[in-house]
Amino acid sequence: MKAQNKVLLMFLLLFVLLFGGTLGYMIVEGMAFLDALYMTVITISTVGFREVHYLSASGKIFTILLIITGLFIAAFAVTVFTSFVIEGEFRFILRRRMMEKNVSKLKAHYIICGAGETGHYIVNQFKKRKVPFVVLEMDPVKVEQIVEQGSLAILGDATVEEDLLKVGIDRATGLLCCLSNDADNVFTVLTARELNPDLFIVSRAIDDKANLKLIKAGANKTVSPNEIGGVRMASLVLRPAVVSFLDVITRAGGMTIDLEEVSIGKGSVLDGISLAEARIPEQTGLIVMAVKRSSDETRINPGPDCTLQANDALIVLGQEEQVEKLKMLAR
Repeated sequence: MKAQNKVLLMFLLLFVLLFGGTLGYMIVEGMAFLDALYMTVITISTVGFREVHYLSASGKIFTILLIITGLFIAAFAVTVFTSFVIEGEFRFILRRRMMEKNVSKLKAHYIICGAGETGHYIVNQFKKRKVPFVVLEMDPVKVEQIVEQGSLAILGDATVEEDLLKVGIDRATGLLCCLSNDADNVFTVLTARELNPDLFIVSRAIDDKANLKLIKAGANKTVSPNEIGGVRMASLVLRPAVVSFLDVITRAGGMTIDLEEVSIGKGSVLDGISLAEARIPEQTGLIVMAVKRSSDETRINPGPDCTLQANDALIVLGQEEQVEKLKMLAR
């Protein structure tokens, strides 16, 4: 039985005992309602106050039965209450320790600072791609929601160095900062950069002037939700066909076509050959949109003579199963 149901049962039994005792004294001893209720309360609580009047033999037998029943119900109530408090606290401590243990095993993972609306969408995307991540959030209710959904989340403040260390920032690959104000975002980015100089940091910028501050603090990239929203709204009016195409790519229309990035590993069958020789469209069905070099050079719509190299990133358009085929070739 669930703890909540046990608590409800406990209150129900106490009510039945109180009602039954009052009714019993009224019937057996002919007491008035208030006198019968008083006798029931002092009998159940065993406080030892004087009876309203001397009890008959039937009244004494009824009182004995009432005391015995009350003791059993009282013992049950104490057990339920103790279990509800102690087990609940123990469950919370156990879950927190298990969460910290699982987070300590993470390597090359991503840290999401903030579980607001922006953080919620990031979590969903990471879960779809099966990317290891942990959420750092100050609101215990939001942390509980994320944990209930099967993801890792730690209760803490992203602006505090100790809490960033709890989520393994020294072992992380990237950090996504989406706190509710720019000051906290800047401070978090600055702290994170000091703790891990190699970390790839993307931060939310609410104010237009915050972009430069975040870059100076150590962010690799910044994103302005207001700017993105404004550009999209204008594009819906000015370039509806383009937006419709982008919606298909980003799965907004429920389709499975997506833009994906696949890195070429050293020694793979794609390392050192041209796109013509790789025959990626024939082998996988994907369309190669761009090739991003390790030197940050990007070749848009590369020709068949473009030579692929280790650590290059192929930007391709296609379905998930087609992307998996390319990943096998690129390993």
